[in-house]
Amino acid sequence: MASIVERPARSGEITYQVKWREGGGRGAPGQSEKFGDRPSAEQFKALVDAHGQQWPPGWVRGKGFVEPDAHPDDVPWLTWANRYVDRLTGIDDRTRDDYRRDVRIHLSLLQHTERSGRVRPATICNITQDDVQDWVRAEEKGEPDPDDPDKWLRRQADPKSIRNRHGLLFCIVQAAIETEPQLRTMNCCKGTRLPRLDDHIEEEMTFLERDEYQRVAAEISDPAARDLADWLVGTGMRWGEATALQVRDLNLTADQPTATVTRAWKKAKKGSDKAFYLGPPKTRKARRLVALAPAQVDMARRLVTGQPSEGFVFRTATGKNWRHANFYNRKWTPAVAAAVEKGLPKRPRIHDLRHTHVAWLIAARIPLPAIQTRLGHESISTTVDRYGHLVRELDGEITAAVEAALAVPEQRGLHVVRGA
Repeated sequence: MASIVERPARSGEITYQVKWREGGGRGAPGQSEKFGDRPSAEQFKALVDAHGQQWPPGWVRGKGFVEPDAHPDDVPWLTWANRYVDRLTGIDDRTRDDYRRDVRIHLSLLQHTERSGRVRPATICNITQDDVQDWVRAEEKGEPDPDDPDKWLRRQADPKSIRNRHGLLFCIVQAAIETEPQLRTMNCCKGTRLPRLDDHIEEEMTFLERDEYQRVAAEISDPAARDLADWLVGTGMRWGEATALQVRDLNLTADQPTATVTRAWKKAKKGSDKAFYLGPPKTRKARRLVALAPAQVDMARRLVTGQPSEGFVFRTATGKNWRHANFYNRKWTPAVAAAVEKGLPKRPRIHDLRHTHVAWLIAARIPLPAIQTRLGHESISTTVDRYGHLVRELDGEITAAVEAALAVPEQRGLHVVRGA
């Protein structure tokens, strides 16, 4: 243990010397540091004891905690982050606006805490792993309104949002490593402990049994809206993909009829003349062929008869393409409310029709890789993470297979005498 020795001077001033042996060994070299007041000496003594009788990392004798020299090309964190987003290629305007919003509202919370405990503005060079971990905690905690405990200045972020923003943060820092001249040598986002995606107490997804879906569908009085709902739950397509389908995307004469997903509705940049536009699907693997069941083939033939090749498959009663807000507010929400009033125990969203489709496939023992392909997930891990917990009907077959594998086969001609 370190000790504190008072050193009175001829002037009557007292200094306080913290003394210890390096590493704590009896024959180890002696070390010391001098302070002008006892509280500072006691604080430093505690640091030495906490670090196994070693100099605290970052402490320079006679100077205290000293930050490394700043990089000559260092820039403020927000300047670098916005520069990175503005120079990204291969993304649409809407995605760029989303990234800018995340930087402005969430990544702007990042700040740098020195070893001494002093908080300083973050720069691309000074942020550390501890700073990133502090940011994650700030996102989880949120910021309550001090004047109203029932309100928030900034709401708590859910685990998925934190992970998405951390991914953007990682890329921004990585760009500082790959730039010329190099601004950093390591990515401080590596090793960050992120909240688990299943930390929610309430399940975000809603899965409908077949009779539960029929109870909602029976309340949709508009035939065109009912067709669209049936298609969504029957194919597992995303809303933006199904409503962007055109006649030319259907192949209804093949031995296995299909619908080709090649485009989807995208939300346009603010200030644009149009609120939505047609663009590529969500990911590369979202471009896919979706096999159609006979009922879907019959529906498609009925809907596309007499329509031009670039006409939309699903249209409103007035012949226009569907808008999400129109369908949600005028068709889906009233139908769900009516079904709930009649005893439906769930309140599904439109996107829950996609989740329901997967649940039905899993119940039919369709393998997850096949489901991944049908849904257009970029990675099988997405499918497993999101729906793997539903694979329960195979539990009996799994345990039977394990038992059979572990069973010891009887050897021919070998007779075991019991009780010998």
